[in-house]
Amino acid sequence: MRHQKRGRKLGRTASHRKATLSNLASSLIEHKRIKTTDAKAKETRRFIEPLITKAKRGTLHDRRQVLRHIRRPDIVKILFDEIAPKYTDRPGGYTRIVKLGFRNNDCASVSLLELVDYAEMMTGSEDSSEKKKGKSKKKIRAAEKAKTGADNEE
Repeated sequence: MRHQKRGRKLGRTASHRKATLSNLASSLIEHKRIKTTDAKAKETRRFIEPLITKAKRGTLHDRRQVLRHIRRPDIVKILFDEIAPKYTDRPGGYTRIVKLGFRNNDCASVSLLELVDYAEMMTGSEDSSEKKKGKSKKKIRAAEKAKTGADNEE
């Protein structure tokens, strides 16, 4: 019986599972979002959230602890220098899982695993800032045309 046994095996040996999670976490740090199966996304979330918390503290000991799990120093540098400062006021929940549906060839459920604050950056920050002000794209274009038309008349 599997009572009180946490985590998913993902159909791999322990060393292969550890390498898979490390690679998925490295890809997430590098690209800010990855597309993978639901089970791998949920396990990667459990794997990377403590690493981001350690990166927020930012001590040498924490950097060495993260390097035990992610073996690429360039990725760890990105984590400590770019990603961790964005989450200083956030107490947890650094990642988001968005379900995308099913893969065609094997019907595996696929999800998008992304870092929370980087979702707005990927979609375009200037569009979202204009929407916050209450202006639509049509109104912005009309204002620009009116502005250039007024310049041409003078």
